[in-house]
Amino acid sequence: MTPAAAAPAEIEFEAEFVAGLTKVFEELIVFNQVLGLKITALKPAQVRARIDMRNELVGHYAYNRIHGGVISASLDALGGLAVMVAIGARHMNETPQQRLQRFVKLGTIDLRIDYLRPGIGEWFELRAEVMRLGSRVASTRMEFLGADGKLLSTGSAAYIVS
Repeated sequence: MTPAAAAPAEIEFEAEFVAGLTKVFEELIVFNQVLGLKITALKPAQVRARIDMRNELVGHYAYNRIHGGVISASLDALGGLAVMVAIGARHMNETPQQRLQRFVKLGTIDLRIDYLRPGIGEWFELRAEVMRLGSRVASTRMEFLGADGKLLSTGSAAYIVS
């Protein structure tokens, strides 16, 4: 993935903003708890998360393969997180709490997932970046990787931001 042009990579977020965004993503969006999504990096150019494989996520019992719906839902969630981070970076003149309030209207407009390889492993890494952040719509690109670094699935999405 290439660095996003949506926000300068050198921006450092306040601890309050990172903690608030992590709480929203990992706790308040309850479905993300079901998926087991955990944020590993929050940077303006790219966000990262991890999912540990567990029995509830199996889609094919004979191969212990992760369900495709888990992949698509987690990539959608991470794309949304990337948009939240880009919005936060765009409005650094506001308080962390004011920036966190900007996510109320965020929603997925379009989502495309390409499944490249079977998702088999103990854990998975997810990456997302914003390709364009407009005043009404944001476009993202996402990746779902195995523990060995192999690219298993890719995604692209559009989100309403206002």
